[in-house]
Amino acid sequence: MRIPRAEEIRGLLAEGCRQLLEKPVYSGAISLFGAGVKLAGLKDRKASLLAKGQKDVWHRLDEYIDPEARYVWIHAASLGEFEQGRPIIEKLRRERPEYKILLTFFSPSGYEVRKDYAGADCVCYLPLDTPGRVRRFIDKVNPEIAIFVKYEFWRNYLHELWRRQIPTYLVSAVFRPDQAFFKRSHAWYALWLKWYTRIFVQDERSRALLSAIGITNVDVCGDTRFDRVSDIRASRKPIPLLEKFTDRNSVERQVVMMAGSSWPQDEDVYADWFNSHPDVKLVIAPHEFDSARLDALCRRFTNGAVLMSEAEKNPDKLDGRQVLILDCFGLLSSAYAYCDVAYVGGGFGAGLHNINEAAVYDVPVIYGPNNAKFIEASEMAESGGGLPISSSEEFENIADMLFSSKEERESRGLKAGGYIRSKIGATDKIFDKIF
Repeated sequence: MRIPRAEEIRGLLAEGCRQLLEKPVYSGAISLFGAGVKLAGLKDRKASLLAKGQKDVWHRLDEYIDPEARYVWIHAASLGEFEQGRPIIEKLRRERPEYKILLTFFSPSGYEVRKDYAGADCVCYLPLDTPGRVRRFIDKVNPEIAIFVKYEFWRNYLHELWRRQIPTYLVSAVFRPDQAFFKRSHAWYALWLKWYTRIFVQDERSRALLSAIGITNVDVCGDTRFDRVSDIRASRKPIPLLEKFTDRNSVERQVVMMAGSSWPQDEDVYADWFNSHPDVKLVIAPHEFDSARLDALCRRFTNGAVLMSEAEKNPDKLDGRQVLILDCFGLLSSAYAYCDVAYVGGGFGAGLHNINEAAVYDVPVIYGPNNAKFIEASEMAESGGGLPISSSEEFENIADMLFSSKEERESRGLKAGGYIRSKIGATDKIFDKIF
């Protein structure tokens, strides 16, 4: 038997001491968070849904988990992470039917939308990351493989999976220098990453950051979102009302811009230009659409705006309207197929939404300045297909260029679509390494 070296012994002792200190402090903070959610749930709907979901998760597991089955557990924090994990889930369903799939969410915005997702055998909330709940959850599910999507670092789950020697993967991950892993004051966070069997990152920059702190169980595989938007384009269904509004089959049709995931800050950028250009059309998919928001949005446009819900009842309401507002969920990714130019919102607020689901249709994509966390924003701009702006004046200049020149629109659109096609394939790379 090999006798451990002195530095190995010191390392083990240091790790043991760290665990003794870290685990109770972290777990106590998680318990306080859970209590806070219950209290907030008395007034806040989202907190109420989370509290109810945490309470009901054990009943859901009892109902749906087959103790004799072999499970792959996939965890996505919310809806965006789910869309990144979805290509892997669907490939797993097609090619490895011997496995059943458990899908967990942390956020109500993910769970409430996808709780009936047919691609998984069981969908539920992730129990809070305290030692007792973690052991109970893993005992119940007994997963053969665990997959976390993009930004999920739950200390007790990761340690317990590692302790039980259950292969655990992080997929489509992106790391940035400002994250706690790379700060000396929080260096202990980096040790959590060693509990992953393998980390699949989107880019070389992430791999280099991890390598600098001693994390080498890393592969650069790209972003599964490119595979997802490609699948969506291939399987999209027609939207008759949009076909009518955009008049796609007419030689003399008006040029159309689609504004997806639009916020009021975005409308501040483009509304005046459309009010002064009645010869072009605009389709808006607002990120939120309560009645007050929709009323205000309709009033912003002087050349006539109509809600899709109204036009579905009476299609004649589309006549003479410049603006159509999509006041429903689930259409955006297919709606981009009906535009000549796309504007993707969020870049003048909390952060840019998904520009890939627009670019896949070979259209130029305009977006705001808050995009530093999104690699595709800078890369698509470099390709010539993405057009970042920082003001309404810049929007107006770009709109004047794109709407006046079919050649410019089509050229930049092909560059945007070409960028997407050059990035396809991450799902297969990850899948082949895990399975």
